[in-house]
Amino acid sequence: MFFTVKPAAKLPKDKTLPGRAEEIATAKTHFVLGTPLQGPYPDGTETAVFGLGCFWGAERKFWQIGEGIYTTAVGYAAGDTPNPTYEEVCSGKTNHNELVLVVFDPARISYARLLAIFWESHNPTQGMQQGNDRGTQYRSGIYTFSDAQRAQAEATREAYGTELRKRGFGAITTEIEPAGPFYFAEEYHQQYLAKVPHGYCGLGGTGVSCPVGTGVAS
Repeated sequence: MFFTVKPAAKLPKDKTLPGRAEEIATAKTHFVLGTPLQGPYPDGTETAVFGLGCFWGAERKFWQIGEGIYTTAVGYAAGDTPNPTYEEVCSGKTNHNELVLVVFDPARISYARLLAIFWESHNPTQGMQQGNDRGTQYRSGIYTFSDAQRAQAEATREAYGTELRKRGFGAITTEIEPAGPFYFAEEYHQQYLAKVPHGYCGLGGTGVSCPVGTGVAS
């Protein structure tokens, strides 16, 4: 969404922006689903966080699943600046990634299924970019909330990497890290492509299916 020159790698923490103590204002309810955007979430639900490029199109991929999805939101995490603004994240000086938070009912949709959608919806071999969107905030990432999530993320990364290599793609660059603080993005970013149906979406997959269900725990 921003095409200015940005750092090609994450900065040392002492070189990042200071941020602020107060939270950035965001929406209270999901524009499409009508559910609360922020917790506490219902008992029995779980949370997943993914980075797969510009978060506008990425979020739409997950709310459109329907079955088993309680709410989704976009925000910033995996960096150093507390409560960053969109403009600060786009400068490359926060180390944050543009992310999608997905709250789901594991009795109705598995985490493995969410991982398959994640892998198939972008190109995870591109490093600090997705297509023409370049910068550290567009890197591929999975941010986990349990050992079980991490194990499944790593298993699907290995399985999908094998399939990509068969099709001539390079190594997967996706980072898999424990989830840290998630800073909700400004209200106008939430469910942006429902509000602006013809708005920008830079999302593009590889055309390679993720082999969930063929030896990968679901």
